[in-house]
Amino acid sequence: MSESIPKAGQAFFRYLTWSDEDERWGMFCTDAGHSETAPGTVYPPDRDAHPGIFRTVAEGRILADYQLVYVTKGKGVFRSGEGEYEVQPGSVLVLFPGLLHSYRPDIETGWTEYWVGFRGEHADRLQCEGFLTSERPLFHVGLRNSLLAHYLQVIDLVRGQEPLYQLKAGSLILGLIAELLSGERKAVQASHSEDLVSRAKFLMEAEVDGEVNLNAIADSLGVSTSHLNKVFKAWTAMTPYRYFIGIKIGRAKELLERGLPVKEVARLLGFSDEYYFSRLFKNKTGSSPSRWKPFGCE
Repeated sequence: MSESIPKAGQAFFRYLTWSDEDERWGMFCTDAGHSETAPGTVYPPDRDAHPGIFRTVAEGRILADYQLVYVTKGKGVFRSGEGEYEVQPGSVLVLFPGLLHSYRPDIETGWTEYWVGFRGEHADRLQCEGFLTSERPLFHVGLRNSLLAHYLQVIDLVRGQEPLYQLKAGSLILGLIAELLSGERKAVQASHSEDLVSRAKFLMEAEVDGEVNLNAIADSLGVSTSHLNKVFKAWTAMTPYRYFIGIKIGRAKELLERGLPVKEVARLLGFSDEYYFSRLFKNKTGSSPSRWKPFGCE
């Protein structure tokens, strides 16, 4: 894949078909492209080259697909449902199937955009689980090379349409969504928050063979316990205690795979009650420690 940024004026877009196999994959691409709308240009450019439903983007339309539209230059306005949003460079517009929306660049600035459309059971699951929600249809993540690279890779696949390209494109779109969510989380967290979480993880990992004392960790980091909990959960989507239990279970797996008895593993990890350790391990892994096998072993 070239992953080269298209030159100004070199628009590309394609509307795709898909097979039953692509649908079974759970995430497939319906269209992808990029274009630059020059100042003073009617939107969308190359209007007659788009299918009818896509031409009404500036006036209002309802699609059957999801779309992610990344604006990297210029500004404009985006309407989704009942909300209206200002679009700036680095904005990602999220379009949802069945939801009325419209968007267009300011006539004075125009804009440059990259987009991918997609469908599938996995896409629907992401919406049901709240990773994508119509209540948050606009992300301000800034100009991120890592995000743009995902768009360019999908566009390259769509351009070439080699065997099984839809499966690859679906996987890349899933990665694009993860990159988008990661970028948003980093954008709303100050750099000192990342450092705080990193140092808290280090201190917890150093105490993996004992009990975690969050008050002591917070004190050593110069923050309150409530602040540590708040920042840690915002950054990792889990509490510090849950993270600590996770690294304990990970360490327990390593020791069990080395052939140590369950009782000894429990002792080494600071559990005074072997049976409590066994219940906790089974709750987290689905397997009792006495039956634990490394992946791929019989």
